[in-house]
Amino acid sequence: MKFSILVFITLLVLLSFDSSKVFASSGLVLKPIKLNQLGYKPSDTKVAIVPAGLADDNTLDVAAGFEIIDVSNRSVVFKGKLSRSKLWPYSNENVQQADFSALQQIGDFVLSIEGVGESYIFEISDDPLYALHKAAIKSYYFNRSAIDIDSQTGGIYARKAGHHDTKVKVHASAATAERPEGTVLSLPRGWYDAGDYGKYVVNSGISTYTLLTAYQHFTDLYQNLDLGIVESGDTAPDLLDEIKWNLDWFEKMQDIDGGVYHKLTALRFSDMNVSPENETFQRYVIGKSVTASLNYAAIMAVSSRVFKELEELFPGVSERYKGKALRAYQWARSNPNALYAQPSDVGTGAYDDDNANDEFAWAEAELYLLTGDRYYFEQFLSRKTDPLNNLSWPQVDALGYISLSTSAHAYLNEREYSQINDALVAASDAYFLMYENSAYNVAASEPDFVWGSNGDVLNNGMVLMQGYRITGEARYREAAMSTVDYVLGKNATGYSFVTGFGDKSPVNIHHRPSEADQVDVPVPGFLVGGPHAGKQDGCEYTGTLPATTYADSVCSYSTNEIAINWNAPLVYMLGAAIDTR
Repeated sequence: MKFSILVFITLLVLLSFDSSKVFASSGLVLKPIKLNQLGYKPSDTKVAIVPAGLADDNTLDVAAGFEIIDVSNRSVVFKGKLSRSKLWPYSNENVQQADFSALQQIGDFVLSIEGVGESYIFEISDDPLYALHKAAIKSYYFNRSAIDIDSQTGGIYARKAGHHDTKVKVHASAATAERPEGTVLSLPRGWYDAGDYGKYVVNSGISTYTLLTAYQHFTDLYQNLDLGIVESGDTAPDLLDEIKWNLDWFEKMQDIDGGVYHKLTALRFSDMNVSPENETFQRYVIGKSVTASLNYAAIMAVSSRVFKELEELFPGVSERYKGKALRAYQWARSNPNALYAQPSDVGTGAYDDDNANDEFAWAEAELYLLTGDRYYFEQFLSRKTDPLNNLSWPQVDALGYISLSTSAHAYLNEREYSQINDALVAASDAYFLMYENSAYNVAASEPDFVWGSNGDVLNNGMVLMQGYRITGEARYREAAMSTVDYVLGKNATGYSFVTGFGDKSPVNIHHRPSEADQVDVPVPGFLVGGPHAGKQDGCEYTGTLPATTYADSVCSYSTNEIAINWNAPLVYMLGAAIDTR
């Protein structure tokens, strides 16, 4: 697929992309050497993956050495030896590693192996991921509900507002005596959840948390980061402005009794080619659940603490959030078995979860930090959660530990604080072993190859970064950054999984605004779900294994959809990669 000069120039101006790294042509031949297609800082660990034949072949050790070539003059600037071949069972490949970490020269390069070929061009520079980081955050702006995105902030992706949500009805599943079925509510703003137009509390919860944690951990990075959104130029950091747009919707999802509606959607999904402003289905708040209420309590508590430091910019917000957090938790305590059950007349995403223990623990950790009340910390400990449980929207065990490690030192005694940190370091150690033993040099294992595998892999990286924050040991950061390399091309498919970045990136994403906007290329900065063998959508795939089952197809919602909870750890990990502390 070719792109017009006008489109290309517009995007360069809009998002300041490096022209050598923007957009993939769907006609490109996939190169066999897998590496981060954007590039590395001089001090980064730099490892490429080279195929050595399939596991059932006898063709191994295809080459003994490799070269790094400066593309400006075709000079060889580095030579190295390939590692011994090793099986990666998730793709059934024997592969070798080419480690060129010692190369710290600034420039654009390719990795070349006789008999194999050359890699895509990659750069070594002080800021190879800066433009991607901005685009990954700005993707949330393009997924906003209830706002016109004009050409000044949206370029070729300008569109009319969709889903003002000022006349949302209460579904029978959410009805109470105070708000009976059919009651009309005004619940504007927020982010579209994924490739559809729904807004879901539990998925919005983990997404918002991860972005808030990025702000807390890398505050200096975000103070003056201009995202080119409508709020840019005001006195608040753009990242917080973006988060606040979602919180303005999120906080309104609480019922009068303190419980929280599970989601705001139509009764079914629209066709793929329907733009936001043209989707006119009646929308409802559907169900109330203990998991939504606990997600809500946790996010309102974190947000209350963050916005308290900005009281002059957001007067009264912190105290309001605090009250809402406490009421949501009390509802959950009174309704611990109110798990979400999808009504028979509803066909949108369920986000159902049969275990709320981890959500209780997360909310209790956040409420302890908010109030200082030991009751919440004792409750958190009684849950016996484990931060090694795969971090994702239905498994949030790690989040309470991350918050306590970040902010509880002044509240806890040394033994208690060490207990929290030791649990995170133990989880980091487990992920480090995955990285160390991986033929693909990535902190990932079989349980990660589920729906949204790219988000799971990056969440592994986020946990590893806590090991680095706690101990200062560089090995944890090295393993964490392997997850960034993975989603940017060092994977079995050879795709950079972020739209608009890398030489081979997704073009046909499962995303209604992109399918309906008549623009040939999708909004840059969206992370697609990535490979897994579930194939619940019935589309056609060339791969069949956990790490190879992927299709750059609108049909493939199971591998090529985008979602706010996958982009959030991408933002966090890119912030970690850029941050120099």
